[in-house]
Amino acid sequence: MRPSLIRSLPAPFALLPLLALLPLAACGADADSAGSTSAPGGVGLGQGGAQDFGLFRQILEAGEIPHPDTLDEIGFFAEHKLDYPPADCGEDVCMHALGGAMGNMITGSTCTVVQLGLNTPIDPATLERPPLDLVLAIDVSGSMSGGPLDAVKAGLTRMLDHLEPGDRLTLVTYSDRAEVRVTALDPIADRNALEIAIADLAPRGATNIYDGLFVAYEHAAAAVLAERETRVVLLSDGEATAGLTTPARMHALAEAYARQGIGLTTIGVGESFDVEVMRGLAEVGAGNFYFLEDPAAAREVFTEEVQTFLHPVALDVEIAFVTGPAYTARRVYGTRRFEGGQTGGLIRIPALFLAGRTSAADPIEGGRRGGGGAILVELLPRSPSALAPLQLTGDELAEVGQVTIRWTDPRTGQRRHTTTTITAPHDPNAPPADGWFTSATVEKGFVMLNIYAGFQLAAQLALDADPGAAIGVLTSLEAEVSDWLADHPDPDIADDLTYVELFIENLQSALVTTPIATPPEPWPAD
Repeated sequence: MRPSLIRSLPAPFALLPLLALLPLAACGADADSAGSTSAPGGVGLGQGGAQDFGLFRQILEAGEIPHPDTLDEIGFFAEHKLDYPPADCGEDVCMHALGGAMGNMITGSTCTVVQLGLNTPIDPATLERPPLDLVLAIDVSGSMSGGPLDAVKAGLTRMLDHLEPGDRLTLVTYSDRAEVRVTALDPIADRNALEIAIADLAPRGATNIYDGLFVAYEHAAAAVLAERETRVVLLSDGEATAGLTTPARMHALAEAYARQGIGLTTIGVGESFDVEVMRGLAEVGAGNFYFLEDPAAAREVFTEEVQTFLHPVALDVEIAFVTGPAYTARRVYGTRRFEGGQTGGLIRIPALFLAGRTSAADPIEGGRRGGGGAILVELLPRSPSALAPLQLTGDELAEVGQVTIRWTDPRTGQRRHTTTTITAPHDPNAPPADGWFTSATVEKGFVMLNIYAGFQLAAQLALDADPGAAIGVLTSLEAEVSDWLADHPDPDIADDLTYVELFIENLQSALVTTPIATPPEPWPAD
């Protein structure tokens, strides 16, 4: 494997068994097994954290083999638009708990999954957000010269178009040390001054991330008012090389200000930035993490951040999931905030935001970010011998699980909640041969999950010096996804397939002497 493939990641770790690495059964099914597609009936809602898998894509486009840590499941899911049923629950936040049971697209073993999706009847055009104090901390170290800084300048200028009168923007740059370029300027009234400041950005020196973040937070804290939103955006193309470089100190800083209501969004540029630090800062800072793979991505990211992630629709969100008596929970995907066990658990999300994309059928033109994503719970049916002593009724056998969502309305401060129960029409241990779905949206979610699991497993196998098995995984996945797309045209999945094919090409080019192996069973317990 080429040394450059893992240059932005920690040293290879002790490998876990594949069963422990990928315990969720990502699934697929025959084309005629899904129900009719529900038309989009509300605006999707997404959580903070990673909003793309751009770094993984860029490594593949460069002809290289990605390290498994470059693929973030939340970011991957966020680049998929899932059209949920109408948001007609009578609340501003509607939870859709959709069920499916089908065979996976790598080895065919069967699994049961509950897909949790969120949307809202709120029309973004009518949503009035409070004025914004936005503090940008931009890396202008020497490594930003040329294309990276030019792309950032274009993105910042595009961002100005989407700010509103009354907003205030502060621009902090950092290299060896941080420097405040402009303070609290109105993007409309002071547009010319801001454009000049952006155009004057020039690269020099080392990378003092901590100082840039510290100065940005100081200015943000000074502007905090109850009637205004306050947010910091940190952009970097490298690892910290000056000042305080300890990730724990940076994370502590971000977490402390998040408790004061100041969210943090982080943006990585190029392949050499510290992905773990930047992603971790966004997670503890109650914000988002993006990767800029090209100039078009810069424009997309800065626009997406202003339009959808600056004003929450729900706060202090809690999603409680309880399995039906015939099932046990095995794994939750799409969030790192789950706490629980075999009978269910609790997911805590600080805030939910509007998703930027409106329909899964729309062609991909401005980029895939803003899909909203999903949370998926994999379930295992209890064995017939374990079910027999329970003497469950028909209704109890049919119950797959129950989901309750609680949240705080940011406009009224009231605590709200809704509960949904999922039932299946089949014996838990004998799903229909052609699969079962409560809606076609679940089928896309399963395919999305299969592709994620295939990418992750192939990257791990390649790192573990078993590229033949990696090719086997991706080859099986490629055939199944191609067949699925023939009957289910979908821009997101079609774009995913191009990267499955590119991954295979990269493995074959770099490791031509390795025989293709039969795909391993990633989920033997299923």
